[in-house]
Amino acid sequence: MCASVRRDGEAPPGTLELVFDVTDVEAIARAAAAIQELDALVLNAGIAVAAPLEFLPPTELTRQLDVNVVGQLRVLQSFLPALRRRRGRVVLMGSIGGRSALPFLGAYAMSKFALEAMADSLRVELAPSGIDVAIVEPGTIATPMWTKPQRSLDDFPPAAAELYGERTEKFRRLAARRSATRAAPPREVADAVVHALTAKTPRTRYVVGHDAKLRARVQRLPDRVRDRVLTRFLFGE
Repeated sequence: MCASVRRDGEAPPGTLELVFDVTDVEAIARAAAAIQELDALVLNAGIAVAAPLEFLPPTELTRQLDVNVVGQLRVLQSFLPALRRRRGRVVLMGSIGGRSALPFLGAYAMSKFALEAMADSLRVELAPSGIDVAIVEPGTIATPMWTKPQRSLDDFPPAAAELYGERTEKFRRLAARRSATRAAPPREVADAVVHALTAKTPRTRYVVGHDAKLRARVQRLPDRVRDRVLTRFLFGE
């Protein structure tokens, strides 16, 4: 089993360590050259950029998409020959945010919506090679990802705090409470990935977590009804 990491020594014991960043084309190529056959590829690199879209620097959107979308394609393209030799499988780590975009997480949602499109295209393109493609769509999971520091509205023009300060604070408080009390354990995501890799007929999509399933249902409402439900839940308005 191989494990890709960004720094030497971070791979779990007993795995073949491949050191590369998904934005580093040369490092990816070196890692792929060391692998001749591959049974499966799990693409789970990701970051989350949070900001009102009105004030989101385009460079930050570029960074978001480069890691979460373009980087996934870089890795996939490099390792596909080894996967094809074993008629392997591909699992993309998406998000329920790829079905349901929340305010202030537009950049993140854009990247995850793009992964949904990638999964749909790849399923048909790679089927003749016997390669199954699945995407996992977790909700809130108990991982450090959402506890990492985000840019404050103080880093943006003064109008950002005036226009969005109250709502972003409500959103952050709700997100913190739900992460502390309602987050699903990482094991649920791992179980979904294992099923996608080992089942005779894997599902094409795996929705993971209670809140993810709830958001998937809310997303089926008419758009304006959906917006009112989210606004009431997120901001109490």
